[in-house]
Amino acid sequence: MKIAMFDVKPYDVPGFEKYGAESGIEFKFYDTRLGEDTAALARGCDGVCLFVNDTLNAAVIDQLTEYGVRVAALRCAGYNNVDLEHAFGRLHVFHVPAYSPHAVAEHAMALLLTSIRRVHKAYIRTKDFNFSLNGLTGFELHGKTVGIVGTGRIGRVFADICRGFGMKIIGYDKFPAPDARIEYVPLDELFEKSDVISLHCPLTKETHHLVNHSSVERMKKGVVIVNTSRGALIDSDALLEGIKERKIGAACLDVYEEEGDIFFRDFSGHIIADDTLARLITMPNVIVTSHQAFLTEEALDGIAAATVKNLLDFERDGMGEHELCYRCGRMEECRRERKTKCF
Repeated sequence: MKIAMFDVKPYDVPGFEKYGAESGIEFKFYDTRLGEDTAALARGCDGVCLFVNDTLNAAVIDQLTEYGVRVAALRCAGYNNVDLEHAFGRLHVFHVPAYSPHAVAEHAMALLLTSIRRVHKAYIRTKDFNFSLNGLTGFELHGKTVGIVGTGRIGRVFADICRGFGMKIIGYDKFPAPDARIEYVPLDELFEKSDVISLHCPLTKETHHLVNHSSVERMKKGVVIVNTSRGALIDSDALLEGIKERKIGAACLDVYEEEGDIFFRDFSGHIIADDTLARLITMPNVIVTSHQAFLTEEALDGIAAATVKNLLDFERDGMGEHELCYRCGRMEECRRERKTKCF
């Protein structure tokens, strides 16, 4: 198989070269993102491999199928950038649902601890030999209530980490996990009771702007919001307003609603045109990392291995365990019952 791989960064290459060589799959690496203007790069390939900010809409799908592309392999869990309904009957789409839940969950806790214990501020001070403790008072996690929205693999690992800190854990999920040892509550109740809210759910029509002006009003004063999932789960304007009104005590963001044209790139010598992001970054109680929660050696290796396995499954059977279909409410249900390929 020949696979055109888009939005490639230097850290992506070793794993895919390794597993590609072992499996006989030839990857063509492109640092440009997949979109209507770049889809032609996949001409002559059997498939494409894409990431979170690539575009696989109806127009791109039509272009790819015209070039003879049969499969699209997402090297991530989320698939909100894919028009699955239009892909049906045209292009088989796979994702990587669980490369390393520990990587993302641990980064979420790292952001939370950095924020509430002012580690980032202390680091900057001591680099200037300023050892004053004024303004660095934080608070303890022990005994606090954490509300986890989305209790899939990552959410449950994050719950385990929080449990180790002696936190009370409540959660919300459309499909509760029976063995998660989490007290499930309605979403409104989670907003009202949580000292810390951490988002670990996928981005869908239902979860778009889950955190908005209305939900912020129901939250505790001083709540800390952590988002390592998808940026559009949060209405950025509502977040900014909540911070300015002192309702939101801190925000820890590894993702951002309009990150597509900004994250994964170096703008240190430029002026950022996104006023909302610029204002958020200037806030002393906001920490922003650029979608790096997944970025561990273990996760990168797991992503490459799982993506190659998806491609090999497709080449062998025309289907696979992690194929996506817009008709399935939950992929788990589909995988249990699907006996033959969808098309």
